[in-house]
Amino acid sequence: MPTARESLLQAAEAALAARPWPAVRMVEVAAAAGVSRQTLYNEFGGKAGLGRALVRRAADWYLDGVERALAAPAARGSAERLAAVADWTVRAARARVLVRALLTGSWGPGLPSPPPAGGRQALGPGELTRAARDRAAAALPQEPARRCELAVRLALSYVVAPGEPGQEPAAVELLRLLSAPNPRAGGR
Repeated sequence: MPTARESLLQAAEAALAARPWPAVRMVEVAAAAGVSRQTLYNEFGGKAGLGRALVRRAADWYLDGVERALAAPAARGSAERLAAVADWTVRAARARVLVRALLTGSWGPGLPSPPPAGGRQALGPGELTRAARDRAAAALPQEPARRCELAVRLALSYVVAPGEPGQEPAAVELLRLLSAPNPRAGGR
């Protein structure tokens, strides 16, 4: 059974999916979560705190998906695992507007306030890209961190400029080609 906090975050996420953040009412979020409005205020302090928690939750959801993509069976090589990270990045950005905003830095008026820049809890395109890169580099120690970062950045190009429907596999295929050993160079 979800905690009150989790129920409130789920209700707020559903409300945000249905209407812009300024139109989301705290009383409706509390009712949808099955808790009192006072419980919501006790948990988050107010709408701004709830918005910050939603943004953090979106970032955590994205990074959890990066880790799942990297945790593929050992039989899959690093190129395939990096391609899975790229594919996840595109799919996650399409699935959740807050993930897209975090990855691109493009915050529309219908979203909660973006996280503050430069703070201890800063979350933005640079921080999220570095976090994904660091997870990939830790999971794939044979890969240079720069190559791991390039995988995420390649996927971000498809988030920012999606192109024609169905082109995401082209980004994944390009990543596989770029990550493959170069037979003329005697390896990587």
